Order: sequence, then structure tokens, then C-alpha cells
Amino acid sequence: MKRLSIVVPISLLLIFVLLFDAFKSFKAALLILMNVPLALIGGFVALYVLEIPLSVSAAIGFIALSGQAVLNGVVMLTVFQQLRASGLDLIESVVRGSTQRLRTVLMTALLAALGLLPMALSTAIGAETQRPLAVVVIGGLVSATLLTLLVLPVLYAMWFGRDPHPASTPAH
Repeated sequence: MKRLSIVVPISLLLIFVLLFDAFKSFKAALLILMNVPLALIGGFVALYVLEIPLSVSAAIGFIALSGQAVLNGVVMLTVFQQLRASGLDLIESVVRGSTQRLRTVLMTALLAALGLLPMALSTAIGAETQRPLAVVVIGGLVSATLLTLLVLPVLYAMWFGRDPHPASTPAH
């Protein structure tokens, strides 16, 4: 666990640097990274509700969950900025972008959660190491998905509302 306490912050810093390079915006990179703590809330709540202690397996689940949260943030922010670059105003970009990417965000979360459901429900031999990882990811995906679809668009509108030229979209 001690090694993870060093590796995880370094990883998040590197992710921030890559996001900053892709979006050319400190605010955009920070907004995407804000999905990570929002996702972690669901993971911790799931561990607490099911009375599963924090373990190395659960910590690895938090790392996987962070990746999914960043991916969802990139998907949403990219479409917002593409729509703004095409000439739509802020609110129209956020509303249209959220509805366009609703299915994408829901399907990626549902796919991961359903794939891990057998692991989360397992009581067979080895389940004590697999179950925490699955519970963290599933619980975190619930909060991450809801917060990505509800909170991220609102934060984007607040943060970029006065910005006439949104940050450039990442190169594909």
C-alpha cells in the first residue's frame, strides 16, 4: 500500500500533463481530473455499505476506476468543445453534447459494471481478493456516471461560460 501512495499521485500528475497537452487548457485538464474524486466517492461508499475493508485489490480497483472516470470526462469535454468550435453557444453545446454522449457514457459504464458483476457476487475460493476490486469499480462507476452526466456539464458551463474561445479539441 505504501508504494501505491507514491505511484498513484505520480500517475495522476502524468495524466494531468497529458490532458493539458491534449486540450491546451489548464481548466479543461483540471475539469476532467475532477471526475476522479467524484468516482472515488462511489467506490468508498460501496466498500462501506458491503463492509469490505480497503485492501490492495480495492486500491487497484480505484486505479481502474480513475481511468474510466478520466475517459468519460474526455468524451464529454471533447464534444462540448467541438460543438463550441462549430459555432454553437455555450448552453446549446452543453445540452446537445450531453445528449449526444449520454449513450456512450452509459454503455461504457454498463459494460464494465456488468463484466465485473460475477466477480462482485462471487463467494467461491479467491473471492476475497477479487471481490473488493469489482465492488470498488461497480460502486464508483455508478457515482462517476451520474456525476459525469450531471455535474460535469454544469461545471463546464460555469468554468467556460466567459471564455469566447474554448480550448482546442485534442488531436485525433
